[in-house]
Amino acid sequence: MPESSASPAANPTADLNARYGRAGRSRRPLVIGGLGIVVLAGLVWLVWAAWVQSNPAVTSQLQGYDIVSATSAKATMTVDRTKSVEASCRLQAKAADFSIVGELTVTVPADAPRHQVLPVALTTQRSATTVVLVGCTTADQHRPH
Repeated sequence: MPESSASPAANPTADLNARYGRAGRSRRPLVIGGLGIVVLAGLVWLVWAAWVQSNPAVTSQLQGYDIVSATSAKATMTVDRTKSVEASCRLQAKAADFSIVGELTVTVPADAPRHQVLPVALTTQRSATTVVLVGCTTADQHRPH
C-alpha cells in the first residue's frame, strides 16, 4: 500500500521547528514588557518620594541663640507651614563636650499663623555652648525639617 502524502504534523512550521530545534514563541517580549512595567513603577515611586520630601508640611530654621547663664539659654527660630497642621519643634542645648544639657519641644498649634518667629527659653543642667534646632515634625511628617 502506498503511503499517503499527508503527514501527521498538519502544521509545517511546527515540523520545521521540531526538526531544527527552534522554540515556538519567544518569551523575550513578555520579559521586556514586565521589566518595563517594574522600571516605570520604580520611576513613579522615585518622583513621588522626591516630591513629598521636597515639599514638607513644616520647615524650621534657627535664627540665633544666646547663652544667658550657666542654666539658661535663649533661642529664636522661624517655623513655616504649608498647611494648618500642628507642629512639634525640638531644640537642644549642648555643652562643649557635645553632650545634651537641655532639651525642649515647642508645640505650634494648627490655628497659629503659618509663618512665625518664635522666641524660646531653654533650661540647662549646666553651661551650654550652643543651641541646635533638631527640626519640626507633624503627624504626617515624622522626619524633622
